[in-house]
Amino acid sequence: MESSTPTVKLNFPTILTLSRVFVIPVFLYIAPDYPVAGASIFALASMTDWLDGYLARKTGSITKFGIIMDPIADKFLVISAILLLVNMDRLSMWIAAALILREFLVTALRVVALSKGMIMPAEMGGKVKTVFQFIAIVSLLLSGRLLGLDLYDLGTVLMWVALALSVFSGVKYTLSFRRHSV
Repeated sequence: MESSTPTVKLNFPTILTLSRVFVIPVFLYIAPDYPVAGASIFALASMTDWLDGYLARKTGSITKFGIIMDPIADKFLVISAILLLVNMDRLSMWIAAALILREFLVTALRVVALSKGMIMPAEMGGKVKTVFQFIAIVSLLLSGRLLGLDLYDLGTVLMWVALALSVFSGVKYTLSFRRHSV
């Protein structure tokens, strides 16, 4: 009798995707006491978001697991960082709640779409929002001065931009889902 358990191909892009999840506890442990190290870990993990997709497309190793796991890994990393910033008093709880709510909304829409055989790929607005979030998070973690720039102020402004993009892209995902599910 054959097993009906699906297998997961562990190729290099998939390993990069999973590395984002596995680095979260290290990041959360180190970042509060060593913000430069924490920001570096977060920045490297964030770069794997671009690299895993690029390598998967370039080498023709796109998998269903990767398509599903990549955005989940991103959300775990970003939500962990956002909650850490709230805990460090560098981000407002209501901004964090709005950002996290959007992430859950879009993920839920993607899961429902997937259950109906539809794939909702990341849209440009969501990708731009992610870039702003990543830079804002690194800036807020460092929270000092760099080349005359106040990184806390920069991170705060960028997080507001990310919040606006979050709302915009969340609405766009919702409308796209409604259009394709009817």
